[in-house]
Amino acid sequence: MKITALIVDDEQPARDELAFLLKGFSDVEVVGQGKNGVEAVSMVRELNPHLVFLDVQMPGIDGFGVIKRLLEKKMRLPFFVFATAYDQYAVQAFEVNAIDYLLKPVAKPRLDKAIQRVRRLVESSDTTSQKLDRLVQMVEQRPVPQKGKLVVKSANRLILVDSDEIIYASIEDGVISIVTREMEGQSNYRTVEELQANLDPKIFWRVHRSYLINVNHIKEVVPWFKSSYQLKMEDRKQTEIPVSRAQTRKLRELLNL
Repeated sequence: MKITALIVDDEQPARDELAFLLKGFSDVEVVGQGKNGVEAVSMVRELNPHLVFLDVQMPGIDGFGVIKRLLEKKMRLPFFVFATAYDQYAVQAFEVNAIDYLLKPVAKPRLDKAIQRVRRLVESSDTTSQKLDRLVQMVEQRPVPQKGKLVVKSANRLILVDSDEIIYASIEDGVISIVTREMEGQSNYRTVEELQANLDPKIFWRVHRSYLINVNHIKEVVPWFKSSYQLKMEDRKQTEIPVSRAQTRKLRELLNL
């Protein structure tokens, strides 16, 4: 399987150097090069690459700004490997879920390690995302239940929320939190079981003793340690929710993992 890659850097020599190094990887195909953040956003949309090597420091829209623009456009994100001359950006790179970062000038052994990570993630994400799409389509094709409303307390206000807007609910210290795209607040239900009983069982799934999720708002299935998984949700923080061991079996059955 070919890993399609995009190189974005405002310096031509840096793009040329990385493109030359990537020729040594038979399964990596560079499908385009961009010189600024605006071109990066446009090319990700047009080319839909698996991987983007993204320079952090660029005039105008920098590397972090590119990811922000893509998120605002609600586009499916490729994997990112940041390239930077300063390792101070490494922590920020991982905060935005970049899978790796490379210090300039790029060293071939370091690039090898980054590509190995990409191979594993591309293989697992392609299969799980395709199966997840089928799962969501199956859910959407079922008869739409009548919408129910829940009372959520947020900032000392009581807000009525349509149940299908709920992305997930969690419980901690006996308090149930409700999260939607627009807000986060507390439910007046005392237990997750009580909340779940008042929601559509075809859509809401208790994936963990502390979490109840809406399957229509799963963004990605993330392989985790010891053959377990986490579900990345569509809330603003893109929260990753653990799937319990018992529910992992159900997840594998649903997605044929």
